Amino acid sequence: MLSWPHLVLSLLLLVLMIAPSLEGGRSSCELNGSCSFDETQEGHEATDSNIWAVLVAGSKGYYNYRHQADVCHAYQILKRGGLKDENIVVFMYDDIAYDESNPKPGVIINHPEGHDVYAGVPKDYTGDSVTATNLYAVLLGDKESVKGRGSGKVVDSKPNDRIFIYYSDHGGPGTLGMPNMPNIYAKDFIEVLEKKHASGTYKEMVIYVESCESGSIFEGLLNENMNIYVTTASNAEESSWGTYCPGMKPPPPPEYDTCLGDLYSVSWMEDSDKQETKEESLEQQYKKVKVRTYNDNSSEGSHVMEYGAKEISVQSISLYQGLRGGSSNTSNIFTNQDQLHPPTIPMGVVNQRDADLVYFQRKYEKMTEGSQEKEDMQKLINDIKNHRSHLDTSIDAIGSHLFGSVNGHVILTSLPTQGKPIVDDWGCLKSMVRIYETHCGALTEYGMKHMRAFANICNKKVSEEAMKVAAVDTCSKHNVGQWSPSKRGYSA
Repeated sequence: MLSWPHLVLSLLLLVLMIAPSLEGGRSSCELNGSCSFDETQEGHEATDSNIWAVLVAGSKGYYNYRHQADVCHAYQILKRGGLKDENIVVFMYDDIAYDESNPKPGVIINHPEGHDVYAGVPKDYTGDSVTATNLYAVLLGDKESVKGRGSGKVVDSKPNDRIFIYYSDHGGPGTLGMPNMPNIYAKDFIEVLEKKHASGTYKEMVIYVESCESGSIFEGLLNENMNIYVTTASNAEESSWGTYCPGMKPPPPPEYDTCLGDLYSVSWMEDSDKQETKEESLEQQYKKVKVRTYNDNSSEGSHVMEYGAKEISVQSISLYQGLRGGSSNTSNIFTNQDQLHPPTIPMGVVNQRDADLVYFQRKYEKMTEGSQEKEDMQKLINDIKNHRSHLDTSIDAIGSHLFGSVNGHVILTSLPTQGKPIVDDWGCLKSMVRIYETHCGALTEYGMKHMRAFANICNKKVSEEAMKVAAVDTCSKHNVGQWSPSKRGYSA
């Protein structure tokens, strides 16, 4: 017969043997989604897990300063969270830090009182290598396709790894901008995600997207069983917003003539900056960002949306952005957290598609009266406005040509059934865009808002020949000049 000490020891050993089999041997933090990256690594099913990140600024030009500033800020958050550069892939044109308009050469800020967020950012894919094709290859871990392009770094993830993707730029229904044409199309992007899922090379993925109509990239397209959780700056029908702009509250330093950030983006990043523990979940961040981005006024704010595997949202943000304090040699982005804009107070904002005019107008106002440079700037502003007017009127005219003056505008602007993608035939969508740009000029970042019109033309089964006739009839007498796609590239 066993003595009491031996009996207690035997029972203890039995418990230790049985415990790992309970709930697959997962720790309590994994079961409730609150694990930090380090805690997850301690679990037996994730001993080799890593966090990978892909950061994409889809624009170029100093007037688009905010997008690259957003991405640089995101990098600093991940770096401070302990992610290694080898696991962070950055796409940015890299033309603003040393632009002649930058009052602080070599420095980029994302907040009026912010630190430099440019220092240390990896130059993985810059200039001409910032393309949709390279982005797709990077996400799929296709080293061969990016050989000789940029750093060649790819997401070489394994089954237990988590992936964080953040994109910031202009967009339109079903599309995201890129500084080198063609743009990203929703169907193509979703197919890349599907291939990544089929390869079994990640555990879970989180995607944050800043752009106008960003919800349209995922609505009706992203399968909920792919272990991908997404939040977007706007729904499928509305603009997103630039902020920290000249003449608005809060403004950038007076020497800056451009917007420093985007409302959705600074909302999630400034929230992440404040996190020093693993406690906040993706869902909690989503709710905070949703309130701040709505901006207390739906006419100057947007509806942050979520898509995909929403059950992932209970997990800690640290599983995708790292654990604050994970890197001791990376300082906080802000010297004083009290400098952050209170989330309950409306922010001064500008429609993403008008932020360039804010910059050019600000430059114009500072120029010497009667000078040649001021005259040239006025001409540039007029050219931009005239081309925008041409885009708007020519799209309406094509609609009238195809569907009649009574029904044309209504058909072009009609919305799909909620939960459905904007178009049935994505190949048709690209063809219609190319036909339009060939005869009427480049859509530009502003004209991306008209992607819904081309989608509806396809949904009405209009032939390419009929579209060509309508475009020629509408635009044959218009001189596209600098707006020719031969100079700017085709967006499809």
